[in-house]
Amino acid sequence: MSDIDIDLNDDQPTKRNFFKNPLKAQESATPAAVPADTQPNRQVRLHLTHVDPWSVAKGAFVLGVTIAGVLMVATVVLWGMLSAAGVFEAITSLWSDASGSTGSGVSFLSLGRLLGLTMVLSAIEIVLLSVLSTLFAVLYNLSVGFTGGVELTLTDRG
Repeated sequence: MSDIDIDLNDDQPTKRNFFKNPLKAQESATPAAVPADTQPNRQVRLHLTHVDPWSVAKGAFVLGVTIAGVLMVATVVLWGMLSAAGVFEAITSLWSDASGSTGSGVSFLSLGRLLGLTMVLSAIEIVLLSVLSTLFAVLYNLSVGFTGGVELTLTDRG
């Protein structure tokens, strides 16, 4: 299922030494009291050889929905700040002076239109993020046979 290499600096029980002598492995699992500053750090080397595409798709979807929510809130806050500062009125007066018309040339800057545009862009972002993340997970699983996967070294400092 997965290729896991485990290197332990101390005599922790592993599959190999536990089945040879379970009592010795049990005894070695409880190390003697050593001061924390002199106790060696345990390191474990792992090879990531499979990523579940469905889990990646679910995680990417949740991340995309979260980003979409942040974009919606940021749009409302930014529009409110610009409206309170009078930026839209200044743009409208500049547009009417430049074009000579009295109509509102910047009606596309209304909050409803901007939120609608943000919702459309957020929907596209959610779909693209989910599909591309799943595709990359599948490509990673296919390339593991050639590359051997990603090697991780985890250290327990406690």
